[in-house]
Amino acid sequence: MSLAVLTSRALVGLAAPEVSVEVHLANGLPAFALVGLPDVEVREARDRVRAALQTSQFEFPQRRITVNLAPADLPKEGGLFDLAIALGILAASGQIPADALAQYEFSGELSLSGELRPVRGGLALARQAAESGRTLILPAANAAEAALVNGVTILPAPNLLAVVAHLCRHTLLEPYTGAPLAPPPSYPDLADVKGQVQARRALEVAASGQHSLLFYGPPGTGKSMLAQRLPGLLPPLNDAEALETAAIHSVEGSFRPERWRQRPIRAPHHSASTAALVGGGSTPRPGEISLAHNGVLFLDELPEFDRRVLEALREPLESGHITISRAARRAEFPARFQLVAAMNPCPCGFHGHPDGRCRCTPEQIARYRGKLSGPLLDRIDLLLEVPMLPVADLQTAPSGEASAPVRERVARCRAIQLARQGKPNASLAGAEIEAWCQPDAAGSKLLQSAIERLGLSARGYHRILKVARTIADMSEAPAVGAAHLAEAIQSRRGLA
Repeated sequence: MSLAVLTSRALVGLAAPEVSVEVHLANGLPAFALVGLPDVEVREARDRVRAALQTSQFEFPQRRITVNLAPADLPKEGGLFDLAIALGILAASGQIPADALAQYEFSGELSLSGELRPVRGGLALARQAAESGRTLILPAANAAEAALVNGVTILPAPNLLAVVAHLCRHTLLEPYTGAPLAPPPSYPDLADVKGQVQARRALEVAASGQHSLLFYGPPGTGKSMLAQRLPGLLPPLNDAEALETAAIHSVEGSFRPERWRQRPIRAPHHSASTAALVGGGSTPRPGEISLAHNGVLFLDELPEFDRRVLEALREPLESGHITISRAARRAEFPARFQLVAAMNPCPCGFHGHPDGRCRCTPEQIARYRGKLSGPLLDRIDLLLEVPMLPVADLQTAPSGEASAPVRERVARCRAIQLARQGKPNASLAGAEIEAWCQPDAAGSKLLQSAIERLGLSARGYHRILKVARTIADMSEAPAVGAAHLAEAIQSRRGLA
């Protein structure tokens, strides 16, 4: 047989579209042509496959070899297709039977010795294989990741020889049955934070309603400590959330089975570019906001980020996803993250300090805070000052409440929201706010006064209502009252 057809898959965003690997042998001068819109990494498969076949003691046909990766208009990248190309050459040249290839999907990068190296996106490949009903053969290093998907048979293989032995029915590959590693998530404990009662309360409110949060205050007051403890207050991921989170990290190449069901926390340095934060590249890859999906994105020293980088956060904060468009490619990634940011009140960090050590001029302070645009601040639900504590309080203050009881309260509050509206309060919009967040008469009067005094926008008005709804849920109150609105307004008074 001079023609063999196998099934593999490409990676486009979080999707893994099917790719038919067609291998044809013809008479003529020896040549190896690879077509179907391959990138440089795929074109280099010619040399990897040739060396892998020869070192595995197979005959490399001295004929004209044409490999087509169909559909031709779908960009192909990476070493995903090495294994399928090698098996296609063996099947087309009659060295292995071709009748059993249709029931399998093949993915894997070959080393020159014929060993199979792991590939990106093993979980995405398994999800699509489960829908097609085929068995997935892939490198052994990807097996634990792919096994997180239910309803698919995974055959891990160490090398090309093992795959050939399986297809020839000599030594069958064993389906992967090992349970994925899932140790209990370990997060920093809130008990480490002394004092800062208001900041701890704001952290619990943010966790309960999935609200965004900005801490500002002098250096060393615990802003970063508080932010790092937010993931430990959030309820555990459900199956769908855990799988979606793992799929993003799998496509990016950073997933580890031992992190299964752990909420991600991403803390990029303030020198990060726009592409690093929201995603990008000639072949679109997920950025930090997508890698923080269902978790926390912590931006420390917020005004030190480039203004254009911060402005790119505005749409994802509202929509919960990011669409990256390039001239020939377009990819969409989920980005429903919880933003927690921290900043100093001025360039030196000591504005308002009791000993008057700040020497920043009003113009310098205004320029520093002006790096944060009004539209961006308008999208942050809670803005809270974290003051400096006296040394005596640090020495004598007892340890704060631990994360475990706070997490239990947060879980109860989230359960109330899911039972009422099917989503956290921060995700409410339009008619949902009108239906679930309307205050009583006293609350309406207080809110009207706050809007006039603080000059709130319509978005700010809605965000106060959502935070107040969360505070009411924390006390299991059926309606939003004046006390709940007062706390929400106090937590959104902005930078003093």
